[in-house]
This record gives sequence, C-alpha cells and structure tokens, in this order.
Amino acid sequence: MNALWLSVILTVVSITLGFPIAVVLAAARVYGEYSNWLALAYVELLRGTPLLAQLFVLYYGLPWIPAFFRNLSFVGQGIFPAQAVWVAIVGFILNSAAYQAEYIRGAIQSVDPGQLEAARSVGLSKVEGIRHVVLPQALRFAIPGWTNELVYLVKYSSLAAFITVPELFYQAQSFASETYHYTELFVLAGILYLGLVVTVSNLMSHVEARVAIPGLGASEGR
Repeated sequence: MNALWLSVILTVVSITLGFPIAVVLAAARVYGEYSNWLALAYVELLRGTPLLAQLFVLYYGLPWIPAFFRNLSFVGQGIFPAQAVWVAIVGFILNSAAYQAEYIRGAIQSVDPGQLEAARSVGLSKVEGIRHVVLPQALRFAIPGWTNELVYLVKYSSLAAFITVPELFYQAQSFASETYHYTELFVLAGILYLGLVVTVSNLMSHVEARVAIPGLGASEGR
C-alpha cells in the first residue's frame, strides 16, 4: 500500500506541476513569433525520446541533480522520500509537460480565432484575451486528451523503478524475487494499476461533465 501511494504521489505531483509549464508551451506554440521554435524544440525532444532514457540521463548522466536533492536537509527524512523519488518527479514533470502542451495546443486552436479578435476590440490586450477568453474554453476542450496523459502517467510511473524508486512495480518485483511468487504479485500489481486507471478515468469524466460549456459538444449534460 505504501508503494501504491507513492505511485499516486508521483502521478499527481508530476502532472500538476507539469500543467503550468504545458500552458506556457502551448501558448508559445500558437501565438509566439520566435518562442514557438523553442517550444517546438522542447516538445519534440521530450516526446521523441523514451521516458526511461530521460530518467537515466537525469539520475545517472547528470549526477549533480540527485546530489542536489540528496544535500537538502529534509530529503529522506520523515515523510519526505529519498533523492531518487525527486529525480523521478522532475523527469515526469518535464516529460508530461511536453505531452500536455500538445493537447492544450490543439484545444487552443479549436477555439474560434474571432473570439480573440473580439476580446481585443473591447480593450483587452492580447495576453489578457488569451488568458480570460481563449484559455478558459481551450482547457475545457483539452480535458479528454489531458485524461489520456493522466492515465499514461499512472502506468509510466512504473519506470521510476529503474532508478530505484520503491513504487508499486519496484516493490512487486522485490517481493517476487524474495518469494518466487512472480505471477501472483505481478497480477496483483496489474490489478492495482487497473484500479487507479479506472478511478482516474471516472473522475475525469465527472470533471469534464461539470465544466462543459453549455451547448457545445455531445457529452451528456452539456
């Protein structure tokens, strides 16, 4: 259960902290003149390379990153996990931000461009129009894609085991090595992952229905 809880923490913290980065990247991709190239380079690099390779680079290839967390006084003390967990969170944040950015970019582009022009015509700046008119609609449209990323991240959290993070997959593997009950333990781990995925999917379906724009879309209740 501790390992399951750690998997939940990895997922929730990573996607939450990756979200504001993703919004900035998406806005830069759609509206930036020069920043769009930087945002595109970031997105393509993080989406085009394996997450496991990214974790290895952060943990083994850039030793100053785990050393930084290891030297923090609270890391590894009490409820605060060891440095490997923090490195995994950094890796998941960076990777998740790239994927979320593409979902949000597509959602922004689905908003009628005339709405931003209308916002400018009533005195809002471009940034204010994006913030107060475009993004509130776009983020609603992005929920289905964002839900997919959340589901993927639940499962990708198992990759943290390869940099010694004691999450669900790591503990199942460790117990299986001690007891030789490989089938039972990995089936149990799979059931727990499935439970998380189903819970997340149902929760996000509820959120999508609650924040849906009346008159738009085909979901029940809109």
